[in-house]
Amino acid sequence: MIELRDLRKDFGAKTVINGVNLRVRPGEKLVLLGPSGCGKTTLLRMINRLLEPTSGSVWFEGTDAGKYDPVLLRRKLGYVVQDGGLLPHRTVRENIFTVPRLLGWSTQQCEDRLFVIKAILWLFDSWFEMFPHELSGGQRQRVALARALIADPAALLMDEPFSGLDPMTRQLIRREVRGLWALRDKTIIMVTHDISEAFEFGDRVALMSSGTIQQVGTPSELLFRPRNEFVQNFFNQTERIHHEWQAVRLMDLELGPAAEKSPRFDAKIDLPATATIAEALAAMGGDTKRSSALLEAFQKHKVHVRAAAPEQDPQQS
Repeated sequence: MIELRDLRKDFGAKTVINGVNLRVRPGEKLVLLGPSGCGKTTLLRMINRLLEPTSGSVWFEGTDAGKYDPVLLRRKLGYVVQDGGLLPHRTVRENIFTVPRLLGWSTQQCEDRLFVIKAILWLFDSWFEMFPHELSGGQRQRVALARALIADPAALLMDEPFSGLDPMTRQLIRREVRGLWALRDKTIIMVTHDISEAFEFGDRVALMSSGTIQQVGTPSELLFRPRNEFVQNFFNQTERIHHEWQAVRLMDLELGPAAEKSPRFDAKIDLPATATIAEALAAMGGDTKRSSALLEAFQKHKVHVRAAAPEQDPQQS
């Protein structure tokens, strides 16, 4: 779907992105994670050609993105930024219709698509004639997502989309977004510096430092099989056990190097398979027996991940 080949970006004498190779699979949720200034946003902005690479190339759907008209390319890629990036002088409806209008859609086409989108994102009719400043932070993020999705883009780019929200709203919105059926098969690349957010949202995480990708893998692989000292130290924090519980999902406990060796968790939990260990433990409350069974399966999963053969190239799929 999206591939970065030997991508480099210089600003004067300073190299911000240095030889990045990355392949994002169709339908994958990939998170660019790393400390401030490591190049995450620069990398994202080169994908939709808001920034042009100094060297290397971005490939989109099998074609060199450099051969696309930049404007047409951006219309194929939904884009959500911090605090939504809504136009303050336009109503919610006008903001949502921005890309469809550029694509020449009729008013009826726009309204028909809005009817679908508002049901998916739980938008209220009363919002549509309001202006962005009249909405809460969570409401603005829903509108920004609606604007990004209304033209049904092939992929979605998200740059710190939840960072302007208070912690409780932030967690609620990102979980809702991750669970939307409309995004289930959508390729998404998201930038964040928040470990919990990366683990909760991403199928895979690309950990960056100083303009390079240090390791790409599932949250479990980054935590339990770090490729180098930087990766190991990045997650060596006081909240590590919490991150581990966020990195592993119930469905992971049914997977392993071989079916007969796979850890199993048989206790019934009224949660989806995508629920994390942290969510499952919270749902169990004080049920010690079930919690112990879950944590035993979790420990076995860690052993399996550590024992698995490492990937050949840290930057490839």
